[in-house]
Amino acid sequence: MHWSLIFYAGVITFVTRFSMIFLLKKDILNDRAKKILSFVPAAIFPAIIFPPIFLDSAGSLDLESNPQIYAAIFAIIVGYFSRSIIATIFAGLILYWMLIFLFNF
Repeated sequence: MHWSLIFYAGVITFVTRFSMIFLLKKDILNDRAKKILSFVPAAIFPAIIFPPIFLDSAGSLDLESNPQIYAAIFAIIVGYFSRSIIATIFAGLILYWMLIFLFNF
């Protein structure tokens, strides 16, 4: 019962999202609309990333003794200089794990 529900929810989600991509013709949007929509990922990304890094499990702002902030700053620096997504992800994760497991941060 549960697995079939998860499968059907996944199929419905895929069909609704894929239909908009597949059925939407590229000529529908004019150049101005395309330019405006090109900024959407940059505007959405901080809203997705901010809560897991800066908020604790209770939902309050946690700036002191938060290893996620240091790992995120380090990952940003590595990403800026390396221009590699894989290097950025691994650098942030390795520093985060080091702060947690080795230094008991």
